[in-house]
Amino acid sequence: MALIYEPKGRAREYAAWSVNIYRGCSHGCTYCFAPSALRMDRHMFYSEPSDRGSGFLKQLEREAATLKTNGEPILLCFTCDPYQPLDTELKLTREAIKILHAHGHAVNVLTKGGTRALRDLDLFTPRDAFATTLTQIHPRLSSAWEPGAAHPEDRIFAILQFHAKGIPTWVSLEPVLDPTAALLIIRNTHPFVDLFKIGRWNYDPRSNEIDWRKFAADAVALCESLGKRYMLKRDLACFLPGGPREEVNRGA
Repeated sequence: MALIYEPKGRAREYAAWSVNIYRGCSHGCTYCFAPSALRMDRHMFYSEPSDRGSGFLKQLEREAATLKTNGEPILLCFTCDPYQPLDTELKLTREAIKILHAHGHAVNVLTKGGTRALRDLDLFTPRDAFATTLTQIHPRLSSAWEPGAAHPEDRIFAILQFHAKGIPTWVSLEPVLDPTAALLIIRNTHPFVDLFKIGRWNYDPRSNEIDWRKFAADAVALCESLGKRYMLKRDLACFLPGGPREEVNRGA
């Protein structure tokens, strides 16, 4: 199977191309879709992350050399985290970025690894982008939902450093577990975040307690008042007046 692939379904709204560098992720996010999507035991997925085999980098090189993306960036990663603790030892994310760059591909990195990503800051160019997922502001709540991930303040510090170096930045507000926290994240980070990608909480009955119509309207109003670019995923955008739509992306 190809390492670089075209995501399907909801993932396609985030990226046209992706590669997953690791199997599993020790961040242990309680809402993670990946174990189910990969049909892996959840405990094993969290407790025994691994590389994808000794031939991973050579296969990536072969695919990168022939892949035509029409300039669209390649996302690292959907079903794992490129800067989970395992990468501190193996450093495969750095090698993957170098390979993709060598063949003319831009990269988007999406991580909850926080400042672990700063070791590769020197590789990023303005063609690339650095992103982090934020679901909470308070570290105690973050630890409950994302026990192995970097605390929010660490992730925010990392994205600020990338922004300071002129690297485009975005924040994934998905899943929205608490609308109040999501809006506060936008207010607190907008000076150094170029784009907010916002998606609702799915596959959990507790999400039915959230007034998604109100949150969608509030998120749009806040982003536009701040002059920020944003994208609402379809399952959230459908709550806006006018019914379902592909995406909302206005602002500066």
